Amino acid sequence: MRYLHVGGLVAMGFDPSGEYLLAVSHSGRGVFSTRTWERVARDPALAYPEDGRAIGIGPIAGVSVPVTEMDYDNEQLSLRSPDGSVSLEYDSGTISVSGDCM
Repeated sequence: MRYLHVGGLVAMGFDPSGEYLLAVSHSGRGVFSTRTWERVARDPALAYPEDGRAIGIGPIAGVSVPVTEMDYDNEQLSLRSPDGSVSLEYDSGTISVSGDCM
């Protein structure tokens, strides 16, 4: 199990290759490598999703990434990787990564 600390998460999604996770928060956007789960890019500018998509930064700059948005009725956000091997669950500022994490 891995833990990624992202306060105020609004949405998250994988790029088309599945190599990167884009996290969109009230503090900007971050990109994590799915190989190491280290953050590889950060942009503090606000850029909320539109029509279920967010624009990537860093190694996925300009890529329109499909994202899953926070369900504010139950304060939950969960997502599976494109190949189904990794599950992500967000709760109280932490994304829990489980499955084939490395």
